[in-house]
Amino acid sequence: MKKQKESALQRTLSYAGSYRGLMYLSFLLSAATAVTGVMPFVYLWRIIKEVLSVHPHYENATDIVHNGWMAVWFSLTTMLVYFIALMCSHLSAFRTAANLKKTLLSHIAKLPVGFADEMGSGKLRRVVLETTASAETLLAHNLPDMVQAIVTPVCMVVLLFVYDWRFGLGCLIPVIVAFACMMQMAGPAMAEDMKRYQDALEKMSNEAVEYVRGIPVVKTFGQTVFSFHRFKKSIDDYSRFCIRYTKRCRPHMIAFTVIINATFACLIGLTLFLTGGGSVSQDILVNFLFYVIFTPVIVTTMNRIMFLSENSMLLDDAMTRVDEVLGIHPLTETTEERHPKGAFVELKNVTYYYAGGENAAVSNLSIQAREGSIIALVGPSGSGKTTAAALISRFFDADEGEVLIGGVNVRDIPKEELMDTVSYVFQDSRLLKRSIADNLRIAKPQATEDEIKEALLMAQCGDIIERLPQGTESVLGSEGTYLSGGEQQRIAIARAILKKAPVVILDEATAFADPENEALVQKAFLELTKHSTVIMIAHRLSTIKGADRIYVLDHGSVKEEGTHEELIKKNGLYTTMWQEYTQAISWKVGGNAV
Repeated sequence: MKKQKESALQRTLSYAGSYRGLMYLSFLLSAATAVTGVMPFVYLWRIIKEVLSVHPHYENATDIVHNGWMAVWFSLTTMLVYFIALMCSHLSAFRTAANLKKTLLSHIAKLPVGFADEMGSGKLRRVVLETTASAETLLAHNLPDMVQAIVTPVCMVVLLFVYDWRFGLGCLIPVIVAFACMMQMAGPAMAEDMKRYQDALEKMSNEAVEYVRGIPVVKTFGQTVFSFHRFKKSIDDYSRFCIRYTKRCRPHMIAFTVIINATFACLIGLTLFLTGGGSVSQDILVNFLFYVIFTPVIVTTMNRIMFLSENSMLLDDAMTRVDEVLGIHPLTETTEERHPKGAFVELKNVTYYYAGGENAAVSNLSIQAREGSIIALVGPSGSGKTTAAALISRFFDADEGEVLIGGVNVRDIPKEELMDTVSYVFQDSRLLKRSIADNLRIAKPQATEDEIKEALLMAQCGDIIERLPQGTESVLGSEGTYLSGGEQQRIAIARAILKKAPVVILDEATAFADPENEALVQKAFLELTKHSTVIMIAHRLSTIKGADRIYVLDHGSVKEEGTHEELIKKNGLYTTMWQEYTQAISWKVGGNAV
């Protein structure tokens, strides 16, 4: 993580590597264009002066062509040098953005799996894609312009006072007043507004992702956007912020625009004052015409300064968010590697808090799964079932207590070995838009075609492969190759079978399966769990009746444990859940019992 005392620009350029020199060269060239860019006005003033001095005998004007060509030469030189400056800045910006993304993705790959869920996929996507893109845009375009915007006013002030200090002062006073108006919008308060703006966008992005994921539910039950209160609230909050910020800036922006564009009016008033209502001298007329022509440069420069100050704040906010991700520490790697002996799983007095959470997700939790046994975790939503399973896979580390596999703390098991030891079948099957074979090879990259087919058959996927013209090479999500939720889950189970992990975790693995697919998924489970220790999480209690041990969780702690029959006899929380479950499945549309 970069030191916070460094500026956002320094932190950004630190990712440019050997291309950093190109960015500095771009600065120098941009500064040069600021100087050459005002030279055409110098020659324009000479042309005006000569034309007025020889009037009406224009044939005596001998330097007009020379001065005109010099103005053209400086204009073309300015464009050429600026083009080279942009080439240098773009090369450096592209390398910086690439290195920044590589650094972020490399760091994210080392972070615990649970980190993405805690931060939110929408926010993480914005940091990796949009934040790095904004840094690239600023380096490629805005920084060269910023150098121009700094050097150009210096050249302008010189020109303003070289020919007639009175007209120069007449141009400078509106600039100073306009700058004061601009600072009311682009001052320190704007930096905080930019942060709030980006926060609102991140929140809206996160909620949008969740909303899209829930669209099937919305369509199924005929709900509207108001069913997703958090998404609508994030949009409303963003709208209110933008309207409030726009209204606050409106008077200052109007004043800035009017004043900076009315500079020529000050020049007219000053000219009338200097002439005293009498005749206009040639010198005053020449200078008046020059300053009127030069006024648009002042307007352009001030507008550029205003927008560049905003871009600088955006870069600072972007790098702060990048540093926030880079500041999250990966899980500690053990220096003394130990290897599990068997597939006995145990959680001993485990407590874990999610980031920012006041209450523990699991508290003093103790669970045991003997080698080769099947245990089930049940309980109300938010009881800590998924958290407990995630701790076994080391998606994050427990704050207190121990998580053991084969008698070894998961912290002491090498990361690669732990991944080979535990296989996780998620509620969302998370298949990639690749071929079915490629999706299975995630579990075992060196798997042969025969091994893949065997795993698919064991997972009851034979009907899926038979109907696809390209078999296991069919790419999911393309050319009409789409699978139902239950079919995707069977492919995910085939992937777990191919892995042959000693410990298998099934997290609501039948959640999206219809009755027909659920029967096939259950058969696939039998193959998957033949030689493994299995931890099941399920809301459908019928799927865990045969478990060797059932743990009933509530508010992060074990309230009851035992077999199905033992728990029913206790007449406790599990009994209540079982009665509600059996009552729910005994009804069909119309209220008639099945």
